[in-house]
Amino acid sequence: MSTVTSQDGTTIAYTRTGSGPAVILVDGAMCHREFGPAKPLAAELAPHFTVYTYDRRGRGESGDTAPFSVAREVEDIAALIKEAGGTARVYGISSGAALALEAAKAGLPITKLAVYEFPLVVDDTRPPVPADYTERLEKAVATGKPGTAIKTFMREGVRVPAPVVFMMQFMPAWPKLKKVAPTLRYDAALFDGLHDGTPLPEGRWASVSVPTLVMDGGKSPAWIRNGVAALAKAVPGAEHRTIEGQTHMLKPKAVAPVLIEYFND
Repeated sequence: MSTVTSQDGTTIAYTRTGSGPAVILVDGAMCHREFGPAKPLAAELAPHFTVYTYDRRGRGESGDTAPFSVAREVEDIAALIKEAGGTARVYGISSGAALALEAAKAGLPITKLAVYEFPLVVDDTRPPVPADYTERLEKAVATGKPGTAIKTFMREGVRVPAPVVFMMQFMPAWPKLKKVAPTLRYDAALFDGLHDGTPLPEGRWASVSVPTLVMDGGKSPAWIRNGVAALAKAVPGAEHRTIEGQTHMLKPKAVAPVLIEYFND
């Protein structure tokens, strides 16, 4: 494990593998270097790039300095880009896609950006996330109920069927999820005003000047795909691509060839 120090003094843990131009992978909710798709994806990309996987603050071996803000997570990416030599290609998935876009919007030295299924709710193809969603996540964490926070996220955030969420409590991964459940509040902050079933705010990403690839899965539900299509139109000059046969649980082997082609182009 290696570390960098973010602007607010938080230690951010990362792993570097491969050789070539720098690529930083930004995880979605509750994932980190040793839990989620980043590690196997890094293995696919390593023959072509120097790949940086990292633990977002509050997860894995990274620190977590209060109070949280999205700007601090952007500063974490800035510290990694500096460590990588000053510029990098960046790929984000789910809430990591939201964070990667915030980094590009902030003007970080990103040479190319790729994002997969930023889960926006822009129409009536699914119910909007409840207005008190973030408040209830905060309450669950504050009262020592990480399992409740996970269930709220799974059922109301990403619409996982209730029987599946019930069974998850008996799976080996459940204790690992509970450890990082407090960071669900951080993911919720990235979606403020973007989950209510209305069109995207005018000009939200108008300042993004980085070449951007916006992706979705061919088997993902309509609400996700509609949100991705709207995002592709909202980011200046963005390319929209569908990875056939994939859902939100994107397989690293399916996206790796797309990223290799795009980042090498």
